[in-house]
Amino acid sequence: MSAEPVAERQGHDAGPAGPAAPRLVLASASPARARILEAAGVPFTVLVSEVDEDAIAAVNPLAGPAETAELLARAKAEDVAVHADAAGALVVGCDSVFELDGVAYGKPWEPEVALERWRKQSGRTGQLHTGHWVVDTRGGSAISRPAVGALASASVTFAEVEEADVVAYVATGEPLQCAGAFTIDGRGAAFVTAVDGDPNAVIGLSVSTLRTLLADLGVSLTSLWQS
Repeated sequence: MSAEPVAERQGHDAGPAGPAAPRLVLASASPARARILEAAGVPFTVLVSEVDEDAIAAVNPLAGPAETAELLARAKAEDVAVHADAAGALVVGCDSVFELDGVAYGKPWEPEVALERWRKQSGRTGQLHTGHWVVDTRGGSAISRPAVGALASASVTFAEVEEADVVAYVATGEPLQCAGAFTIDGRGAAFVTAVDGDPNAVIGLSVSTLRTLLADLGVSLTSLWQS
């Protein structure tokens, strides 16, 4: 079989190139969110926001768990959107909040807090809410830039977990920086029996939700695959 002509293989005969796809900036230090975008074939750069999550929650005491997730996602995206390195890009902010019995649970940070949360949620079902906010910095002033947001939620059912297993899990350090003190893309998957909703939303970023938000801004997610 003869070799494919080099010009054709490299796309030289495909006609003039279309407009360049916009850059995407992830306003998060989360390795899990980065892995989701990488797996989805979406190129991005990372600029970590300096938002104080506890302060945002404190000034919005009446916000429920889902609303809190949206407020934090918006705050992170807007914080990074004013950064010089985010100019001309689409800035994506996300934040996750776990809800059990109507109470919001963010990152436990401390082992004792994680242990107590697992004693409450073992054998039960809660909701993981992930807020998404996208700021378009390609035009307009800092106070008039297009922006869209949406919430993606999923129910998570946990197995009945023995105390020794809870202690062992918390000792790994994995749940300390995860909303609800768990993640389904690591060791915590051993203790999750069902997810009703978008699994990526539980991990921290719903690609389906992102696709819809980008479309609202006139950008096709598939166009990013070629950038």
